[in-house]
Amino acid sequence: MGTASNDNLVAANLPFVEGEVNYLKAGQGRPVSYTFEPPPGVPWVTGELEPRRVNIRDGRPLVALRELSLDRSGFTQISHRSVVADFSHDGAIRDIYYREAEALLRDVTGAEKIVVFDHTLRDSAQGSRRTAELREPVRRVHNDQTFVSAPRRVRAHLPPDEAEERLKHRFAIINLWRPLATVERLPLALCDARSIAFEDMVPSDLVYPDKVGETYSFTWNPRHQWYWFPRLRPDEALLLKIYDSREDGTARFTAHTAFEDPTGAREAPPRRSIELRALVFWPAE
Repeated sequence: MGTASNDNLVAANLPFVEGEVNYLKAGQGRPVSYTFEPPPGVPWVTGELEPRRVNIRDGRPLVALRELSLDRSGFTQISHRSVVADFSHDGAIRDIYYREAEALLRDVTGAEKIVVFDHTLRDSAQGSRRTAELREPVRRVHNDQTFVSAPRRVRAHLPPDEAEERLKHRFAIINLWRPLATVERLPLALCDARSIAFEDMVPSDLVYPDKVGETYSFTWNPRHQWYWFPRLRPDEALLLKIYDSREDGTARFTAHTAFEDPTGAREAPPRRSIELRALVFWPAE
């Protein structure tokens, strides 16, 4: 998070689309979202949304110039072809894709340890919030972790002694997002971390059957700078920094959301994707 830099002078000349993104309306309090069928009379999600039309710029030229990176903007796009051809088999994802992702993230970040802790398959036609195995795209501006929930993840996935030692040093949580077919509908929009203010972030409850997690919702800020990567292919992927413990101006969060591409064809095939989340640990400094 921080003040957007002079890179915006370059960004201002990029091709863009005008898309609608759903912010949390200011003054809504603490939203609650269920990951399973809520009790009778309880809504799936609370908190009124505020749709805003924003310019969403093509990020590909800035990636080529190294202006969009995990530590500067909080996200980047990479070329990477998976050896997994069929993502319908959970075993292949966990046995092959997880190991593949660990090697990729270690190479990209220079970290010494990667712990993949979950993944989500999404399909805009067949996915549903009622089905954990196949979700629908999320169409509200959010970030998957917070200052509170990220350290919880370390404690949940490492032995106690190691977790406490790792928490003394830099760690991050990164989302590896990959389309399973060329994206023609509901692409992902990503907000430059340098354009986000702390006041934009609203802690939100994410209710599971056995626990309550915490994510960030976001209220509208005219300073937000939005990007997308048109027609992203399966041999490409996005990396999203959804938490970083470093406090030196490094990007710490990435607000993101699916949005309807106004230039896309109505008969375009559904968006299918997989996102994988991993803890990333660096050596003691």
